[in-house]
Amino acid sequence: MTTTKIGTPERLIRAAQEELIHTHGLLEMQAVARRAKVSVGLAYHHFGSKAGLIAAVVEGFYNRLEEVAFKPSNLRSSDWAGREKERIAAYIAFHYDHPFAPLVVGPLSRAAEVLDVEQAFTKRQLTAGAHNLRAAQRDGVIPGDLDPRLTIALMIGGIRQALIGALMRDPRPDRHALTEKIWVFVSGALRLSEDQAASDRVA
Repeated sequence: MTTTKIGTPERLIRAAQEELIHTHGLLEMQAVARRAKVSVGLAYHHFGSKAGLIAAVVEGFYNRLEEVAFKPSNLRSSDWAGREKERIAAYIAFHYDHPFAPLVVGPLSRAAEVLDVEQAFTKRQLTAGAHNLRAAQRDGVIPGDLDPRLTIALMIGGIRQALIGALMRDPRPDRHALTEKIWVFVSGALRLSEDQAASDRVA
């Protein structure tokens, strides 16, 4: 049985994420180096600064989110509306299950280095989402008079704010109930038919 050797940058990113979770958003390079079992000089060599390391951790989080929730091959439904509800369910589940998520949307979201990463992620979401809505319009799934760029911006902003509110609550609302409520909002915004918006498309 073979094992994959993890490179120093990845070890540092994993250690930094663990440290941020442990300290509720505080990070010292020396502590990260100890967790990664490398010299603090190597941490600075690979990431330049504490801000650079935090940005790398957050970027890894968003890259994984894109892989899990937005990669088309991960969506099983045969129809457009079903795939969009799957996407929402996967987006919520990822944040609920990832111990780093409350920090990304909470305390760390105010850091300049994190804001840059979030803006890049959101820009990709907006571009891909508008393209997706235009495709749905061409197929007659959603009305042609909707502005794709404005609609996707409103949807992304609304979903994100709902998710932040859910993650900050104790106890959190049931993830399936949250998915259903967000889907009601999305299907209404897209003016889907009653059949398209049927809530039993995603288990």
